[in-house]
Amino acid sequence: MVEFFREILMTRILRMSILCLFILVFAGCSDVVLTGRKQLRLVPASTVQSMALTDYKQFLSENKLSTDAAMTARVRTVGQKIQKAVETYMASQNLSDRLTGYQWEFNLVESKEVNAWCMPGGKVVVYTGLLTVATTEADLAVVLGHEIAHAIADHGGERLSQGLIVQLGGMGLDYAIKNKPETTKQLFTQAYATGSSVGVLLPYSRLHENEADHLGLIFMAMAGYDPQTAVGFWKKMSAANTGAKPLEILSTHPADATRIKNISAELPEAMKYYKPVK
Repeated sequence: MVEFFREILMTRILRMSILCLFILVFAGCSDVVLTGRKQLRLVPASTVQSMALTDYKQFLSENKLSTDAAMTARVRTVGQKIQKAVETYMASQNLSDRLTGYQWEFNLVESKEVNAWCMPGGKVVVYTGLLTVATTEADLAVVLGHEIAHAIADHGGERLSQGLIVQLGGMGLDYAIKNKPETTKQLFTQAYATGSSVGVLLPYSRLHENEADHLGLIFMAMAGYDPQTAVGFWKKMSAANTGAKPLEILSTHPADATRIKNISAELPEAMKYYKPVK
């Protein structure tokens, strides 16, 4: 009899847990800008940005900024144009609140890696190795548009939210930080590739990569860069990737041919936003 009532109790607890989880997931859903895709967001942006800023400062303290003034200026020029385009669009859609806490920075770091990334809060880093392939402002806009799109679409936050549910049963981030600090740090690192692993990007899902390409094309178009450049740029990246080890920025991304095919299909939409800068 005791065992019978125990089973009933456990069944009720399980049902309540599942119900609470569904309520949690439903309450934490939001739409990705432009695509409208529903995504899970359980993590306050302010908390994530604070954690990201700490790791960003650590990264800058451990890496050397480029002394090439011309190349640094190019990175900042392209980055700031995309920043302005994103801010203008978000304001036009009454979504400026999604950029609360953003304090944009664009830095060029000395490294042979062909890579770039954008942290939550608008902290953007380009490695000098990328400029050996991204030889024009438009080329650079392809990459920065893509990386900034990951941040604007909060792909890292989505992965962190999924991790909190799977590994910590959906507990709040603040509670997890206090009671499961090591697990939380690991989840954060996996979601954003921060700290010592910054630049060694952990794979986003194919969905996230395609979405970042999609949004990135539109963002670069809004900034006055021809999105058609993306096809030629990724062909150059593919040609540069002739060694046994793939370029860092390609190692976590879709196959070149697949990416180029998808981008070509998305160009008509992106071109609607393109107004050449005179």
